[in-house]
Amino acid sequence: MRKLALLMTAAAIMAGGGVSGAYAQETIKIGVTQPLTGAFAASGNYVAQGAKIAEDEINKAGGVLGKKIQLIIEDNKSNPTEAVSTVEKLIQKDKVPVLVGAWSSTLTLAVMPKLEEYRVPMVVETSSSGKITTSGNPYIFRISPTSEMEAKAFQSLVAKMGIKKADFLYTNNDFGIGSGAEFSKMLKANGVQVGIMETMDPKATDFSAQLAKIKASGGDTLFVTTAVEQLTLILKQAKEQQLKVRVVSCGGSNSPDQLIEQAGDAANGSFHTTFFPPWFPEVTKNPDVAKRYMDEWKKRGHNVGGLTEGYRGYDGVFVAVAAIKAAGKPEPEAIRAALWGVKVKGVYGDIAFTKQGPAGKESGQNVPTVYLVTIANGKVGKTSF
Repeated sequence: MRKLALLMTAAAIMAGGGVSGAYAQETIKIGVTQPLTGAFAASGNYVAQGAKIAEDEINKAGGVLGKKIQLIIEDNKSNPTEAVSTVEKLIQKDKVPVLVGAWSSTLTLAVMPKLEEYRVPMVVETSSSGKITTSGNPYIFRISPTSEMEAKAFQSLVAKMGIKKADFLYTNNDFGIGSGAEFSKMLKANGVQVGIMETMDPKATDFSAQLAKIKASGGDTLFVTTAVEQLTLILKQAKEQQLKVRVVSCGGSNSPDQLIEQAGDAANGSFHTTFFPPWFPEVTKNPDVAKRYMDEWKKRGHNVGGLTEGYRGYDGVFVAVAAIKAAGKPEPEAIRAALWGVKVKGVYGDIAFTKQGPAGKESGQNVPTVYLVTIANGKVGKTSF
């Protein structure tokens, strides 16, 4: 009996104590932090829905390392302080060995010090600020493109679209500021005159003052960077003010289908960068993966407008699981090391990581494709691929 008791005590210690024991669980947990409420709630919920589709698909196929995966999804409430709290909870209490998050650049930048402090990697599924992968955080692996990549991809369309003078309206956070800086720099380098650059609070709903200044500027194109909720209002208010400019939304986080539904005629004539065009899945790198994701999304009755956001969570979970499998164990440092060799056929395309940032502390950056679509007569159409 004494021998049995000793064995049970040892087993209990291994299951509950130490770094290795902390991750010896019945399921392999993956932490997800998203803005499920607040200013970015629409997008955050779509990402979470896409992540859940991946969770079910992976578990149906047998999970990873002989165990099912379990997503622990936390609401960061579109707030940097809350985002930090969710990451601490996921790492300290839930003992997740890897995370997916945190949608907004500001939210992701806020949690990055905690990732380095606790040495837990995160797959960044949406954020575009260049600072995320150049600041020297070896626990960051981003599958979404940077604002610089997006602007570079758009460069070939400047002359084709006849852009002569551009104005800017962007949300006053890392997402908007980074986008405005990269696109204005690219446009100037291509001979385009840059007019005024207006900012807006992420929670603002009245843009009459900014739009009046933009109208007076006399540009032919207005570049807007914000979430879909604000863009809807901007398009409506621009029409009310009879602002005769071409609107181009940047950042890849605006659902044209949702804009058509919510902004109506005001959305016609607008252009939108996107990193996955669900209206034309055949042009993507992995159309079979795109179709599988889209079919399940529709089967579950999710809002079709969310397809352009949900795939981020879907791909993010698959990348995390590929790293867990390659690591051979659900432990943070092993997963971080394994992420450098991950190759995943995703909706984003063929996902793999190159190094960005200072030597010895590089972050991982994927290089996905950028697409531009337009809305005309209440429908989404191809512009350039």
